[in-house]
Amino acid sequence: MFAYSKIKVSAPGSLMLMGEHAVLFGEPALACAVDAKLVVTLQPRQDRLVRIDSALGQYRGSLDALEPMAELAFVLAVIERYQMHLSHGFDLHILSGFSHTVGLGSSAAVTAATVAALAAYSGQSTEPEALFPLALAAVHQVQNGRGSGTDLAASLYGGVIGYEMSPAEVRPLPGLPSIALYYSGYKMKTPAVLALVEQKASRQPELYAGLYRLMGQTCRAAEQAVRDQDWVSLGELMNIYQGLMDALGVCDATLAEMIHRLRAEPGCRGAKISGSGLGDCVLALGHLDAELPWEAIPVTVSATGVEISYETN
Repeated sequence: MFAYSKIKVSAPGSLMLMGEHAVLFGEPALACAVDAKLVVTLQPRQDRLVRIDSALGQYRGSLDALEPMAELAFVLAVIERYQMHLSHGFDLHILSGFSHTVGLGSSAAVTAATVAALAAYSGQSTEPEALFPLALAAVHQVQNGRGSGTDLAASLYGGVIGYEMSPAEVRPLPGLPSIALYYSGYKMKTPAVLALVEQKASRQPELYAGLYRLMGQTCRAAEQAVRDQDWVSLGELMNIYQGLMDALGVCDATLAEMIHRLRAEPGCRGAKISGSGLGDCVLALGHLDAELPWEAIPVTVSATGVEISYETN
C-alpha cells in the first residue's frame, strides 16, 4: 500500500525581469514567478507502467524501458532521473493554466512540477535547493547542455529571485512588484535568437563582451532596487537594460513600438522585452489600465513557488 493515493503539485510560470543573454556569460539575472500555474497530479500504480496524460500528448510505457517522445521530453528526462528510486509506476496528469506559445516558462514549470512530484513519490527531499540540480540536469539533457536555469529557479522558489548560472546560485528577494505583460503576436525560438546574436558577436567580440558586462552591472543594481523595494529605480534600470538589448540586435520594430507606447502610459515606471527578443512579450513595471492594440497577458508576481499536496484513500 502507498501512503498517498494522489500527489498534486502546482508550479508557477515565470518571467525574466532582467539578465537575458548576459546570464549565459556569467552575469546575474533577475526573474519572478507568476500566478499562471501548471498542475501535475501523480497517482501511484501497483505495476511498473508509466502513463502520462497531457495536452501535448499521451504516453504509455514501462518504467524499466522509457521510450523517447519529443512532446514530453522534459517530463521523461525527469522520470529517468528517478527510475532507480521507484519501485512502482504511476499515472501522471498534466494540466497547464497557460499556453506554451507565450513566454511564461512552461517547460520550466512542467519540469519543476514533475521533479517535485517524483521526489515526493520516492520519499526524497522536496526542498527547492534539493530539486533544482535535478531539474536543471533534466533541462540540460533535453537541450544539449543549454539553458541558464533562471526560469526553473523562479518556478521552484517563487517570488522574485536573483540568479547566477555558474556556479548556480539562487537569491530569493523581498517584495512583489506590480507588472503588466503584452504579447507581440509572434515569437522566435530562443536558440534561433541566440544563434543570431552569436553571429553578430563574432564580428564585434570586444563590444559584445562589454555589453554583457554592462548588462550585469545593470542587473546587480536592479537586484538592489528590488531589495530596497525602490520601484522607481527598478523601472529606470529596466529602460537601461532595454537599450542594451536593442544594442544586441534583438529588438524589432513591433517590440520597439510596444515599449515606447507603454512607457508613455500613466503608471508605467519602465518597459522592456521579457525573454530573448525578436518577438514574444514586453514587460511593463507598474499599474497599467491602458487599452493597447496587443494581447494583454493577465499576470501578477506569485509569492509562492512549487506547492505539494497529498490525498489519502
